[in-house]
Amino acid sequence: MFLDTFFYQTDTHIRINAEQGSQFAKQISNDFNPIHDADFKRFCVPGDLLFALSLNEYGLSQQMRFDFAGLVPADKELIFPQSTEAELLIKDERDKLYLKIHRCGDRVADQTMIEHLIRSYVQFSGHSFPYILVPLMEQHQVMINPQRPLVMYQSMSLSLDQLEPCIPSVNLIEAKMQVEGKRGNVVLQFSINDNHRVIGRGEKQLVLSGLRDYQQQAMDQLVTDYQARQG
Repeated sequence: MFLDTFFYQTDTHIRINAEQGSQFAKQISNDFNPIHDADFKRFCVPGDLLFALSLNEYGLSQQMRFDFAGLVPADKELIFPQSTEAELLIKDERDKLYLKIHRCGDRVADQTMIEHLIRSYVQFSGHSFPYILVPLMEQHQVMINPQRPLVMYQSMSLSLDQLEPCIPSVNLIEAKMQVEGKRGNVVLQFSINDNHRVIGRGEKQLVLSGLRDYQQQAMDQLVTDYQARQG
């Protein structure tokens, strides 16, 4: 599968180094958040890569929910349990939880379908900033700290009406944000399509921390700097 170059696997563990995580973010998700730079001091593995590896490991179920419990540093050895249970807990050897997966309904292991869903979803997800989040922040007249932008991936869920082999793609339906003091809760609702036919829906939830009053000049500079990183 196309993910093979983005992780190492033994009989019991999956490990992702900083270069692998960074390459996935930039090459597959088009996500240039500095927190995914290989040389970043507080580097963390992209949540979208954990999502992708989960589908690679367990297949695609008709209903799935992914709750992210902690940031995964480089070279952390993760245990993906061999289980048929509805709930799966992705932990390290010290029993620290990083990802909780809930699944139900029928399951498909069609690699072509899964790869297209992964690629489409993570590209949609990687484009959250600036194309979705900046208009939301302007609408609510708040913004993240340009010096320390904190955008946390909280959860993702999806529900499919059918699991017949197809070439699924992800499209934004609606983006909403609720501001609570210095915290912003963002919900991105999306459809899963097979050509022009909707075959499912999903939702991504993000948390924006350290919000402050919106300043157009500062936001413009933040977007310019981010786009410059894309080359």
